[in-house]
Amino acid sequence: MISIIRKLGPGLLFAGAAIGVSHLVQSTRAGADFGFGLLWALILSNLFKYPFFLFGPKYSLATNESLLDGYYKLGKYVLLIYLFLSLITMFTIQSAVTIVTAGLAIELFGITSNITVWACIIIAICLLVLLIGKYKLLDNLMKFVIIILAVSTLLAVFFAGFDTTNSFELTQVFPKETIEIAFLVAFMGWMPAPLDVSVWQSIWTLEKKKKEKNINDNDIILDFNIGYLTTIILGICFIALGAFVMYGSGESFSNQGGEFAKQLINLYTDSIGNGVFIIIAIAAFTTMFSTTITCLDASPRTMEKTFSLLGIKKIASYNLWIITLAIGTLSIFVFFMSEMGLLVKIATILSFITAPFYAFVNFRLINSKYTPKEFRPSKGINILSIMGLIFLTCFTIWYLTIL
Repeated sequence: MISIIRKLGPGLLFAGAAIGVSHLVQSTRAGADFGFGLLWALILSNLFKYPFFLFGPKYSLATNESLLDGYYKLGKYVLLIYLFLSLITMFTIQSAVTIVTAGLAIELFGITSNITVWACIIIAICLLVLLIGKYKLLDNLMKFVIIILAVSTLLAVFFAGFDTTNSFELTQVFPKETIEIAFLVAFMGWMPAPLDVSVWQSIWTLEKKKKEKNINDNDIILDFNIGYLTTIILGICFIALGAFVMYGSGESFSNQGGEFAKQLINLYTDSIGNGVFIIIAIAAFTTMFSTTITCLDASPRTMEKTFSLLGIKKIASYNLWIITLAIGTLSIFVFFMSEMGLLVKIATILSFITAPFYAFVNFRLINSKYTPKEFRPSKGINILSIMGLIFLTCFTIWYLTIL
């Protein structure tokens, strides 16, 4: 068992990055507003995005390169598009996950109710872990965090389901109002994660192979599948929590991260009882802390690699970009706090409408001459990929036509 746990790594980092806003915020809201009516969206998003996330570790195993190396081989313009999209979203996404984490820290630890102070503390802790311990410490930390997250979330669902008085059905619904459609797009855009996280996964896979010399390809694919399955199960759990505790409550949720965190904790404890406060708080906080630290690690890694491939060595530095991301995130807290809701909305919608781009590029790369034949996808995975491309493209076009 210990040897199996030791081999886990990039898949759990993927789970840590994915299980955040999409689960705690979006999935809980989906359950609160629609009961179990949006399970179809969660299942389809996970199903049709699966191949494109899988291609991250698959390509790295096949070539000992990251997806970014592959993007560059497909054409410099592909890498430049990736860079442009990343620079637009990385600071907003980091701010979005940090503000919810800070709000939950206020509820769990108290000390101060100043969300900016807590944001600084959380970013500082993450920086220390990543700059001192680097990948090895992050890898070991996430095993501990994901276990706590899974156990506490499952316990929360058990208590909520046992005590609920809400009536609900499994009838699936399709939103019709403009606001509801916008929520659906944000929900699917970050479920289980934005597709550019496949790039992060490919880089983490290479780091894991450096750390564990005896790990084989099957171990890494199994690790990815365990992480991916974990995101699906916990996504359903958070929908269930929203349905059990909040559906039909008439509660209006704030778009501000700190206020939303307070409402979330209060609704759970009011409905289930103060006795399970610590379970709910730990489940929520570990969910968001895992996302905060993995995002803070991954974006600088991708920037370092991207600028290195483009030949701009002066700013191709992990340490430079992690400090830049930390400062940029805290600057948003100080100067743009009132616009946070709008910034998050822009980031989630961008994640949705750029999904076809990442899906197509990953599919093209894994089936190209740059991937050895023995590592190319099976016929079944390619069929699922094509179905996913059609689904993501049609859904994006449909959304853009109704704006």
